[in-house]
Amino acid sequence: MAAARLIALCLWVATPVHAGLADVLQVEIRRAATAGHFDVDVTLRHADTGWDHYANRWEILAPDGRVIATRVLVHPHVNEQPFTRGLTAVPIPAEYTWVRVRGHDLVHGYGGREVTLSVPRWGP
Repeated sequence: MAAARLIALCLWVATPVHAGLADVLQVEIRRAATAGHFDVDVTLRHADTGWDHYANRWEILAPDGRVIATRVLVHPHVNEQPFTRGLTAVPIPAEYTWVRVRGHDLVHGYGGREVTLSVPRWGP
């Protein structure tokens, strides 16, 4: 009976409906030239298969869940995994000490690995 449950679990995990979530692997955030603005680089991994199923964006979220910025990915990265893309001069309010970054794909939406990180401080 335990073997049957293990086989069922393995089959469930391997099914396409549960595969291919957009995972955020790494995030770099740096102060930009303008106070209160930041340059953000995000490394994303997703099993892009073509135009019908690819990671199409990543988002930076405030602590309250509000979307601060979105980086649209305009084409599949089938042969370039993982890949890094950035946004420059993202305004992040000083009261936010941390942000969360999540990926999105055309088929599954959200649900992959997210990264939460501290926002560097401006000033002395």
